[in-house]
Amino acid sequence: MTPRVPRSRVGHDRWLVSYADFITLMFAFFVVLYAFARADQKKQMQVSQAISTAFRSLGAFAKDAPPPAGRGGPSDATKAGAASNAVAVEELQVPAQVQEGLERLRSELAQTLSSQIAAHAISLEMERDGLVISLREAGFFNSGSATPKPEALPTLREIAAKLGAEPYDLRVEGHSDDVPIHNAEFDSNWELSSARATHIARLFLEMKAIPPERISAAGYAEFHPVASNSTAEGRAENRRVDLVVMPRVKIDLAMPKSGQPAAGWRKVTDGE
Repeated sequence: MTPRVPRSRVGHDRWLVSYADFITLMFAFFVVLYAFARADQKKQMQVSQAISTAFRSLGAFAKDAPPPAGRGGPSDATKAGAASNAVAVEELQVPAQVQEGLERLRSELAQTLSSQIAAHAISLEMERDGLVISLREAGFFNSGSATPKPEALPTLREIAAKLGAEPYDLRVEGHSDDVPIHNAEFDSNWELSSARATHIARLFLEMKAIPPERISAAGYAEFHPVASNSTAEGRAENRRVDLVVMPRVKIDLAMPKSGQPAAGWRKVTDGE
């Protein structure tokens, strides 16, 4: 009689091995995600602290305002405002002393340029970036030309002399209406607006009234209108060169030098 060979016992708990491997992989995956999240949070805190320290030293934040959380973790306010840091920075107002200086400059220019303002060749407005001196095309340029009119040079010299005596930066902005231009000199409103801004900036440099490091120029074509382009009056207002007088404020976010504490590299410099 042939001996009976017993059948191998079927294992019903082998799934535990695969399940354990799956749980291990999932654990490792979430550990990696957690590490990435902590790294990003640390960078956000560093940037937030840099911005807060810089603007507090300028007086934009109250001196008794609580600072951002330290290494122990972000505070509730930091967590709530982490996603709106950019909005908070955009809503900052110019420090009081700078605001007063710009208002004083506006008043002095209003007296010096009273005739040009009355003729609607110049307007003065306090805006978000600073004091905006708007030079209308009709008073300073011929249509389609980037060279200032000879009769406008005395006014430009008065403006340059007044701005050169102040500790502010100057951004010269060229603007146009939305009517396409194509002549022997310019193929687009971009070129015309940029050329007008550059001509004014170069003229100020030639007058040696404003240091070169304080002047910049930009052309915006028809994309920053101040009035509707649907009317002739609105288009005339949009054809302009804006002189934006701004406070000299810079935030240095360069990497810290070796041997210095992490907070030591955050600084704010302003005009002398």
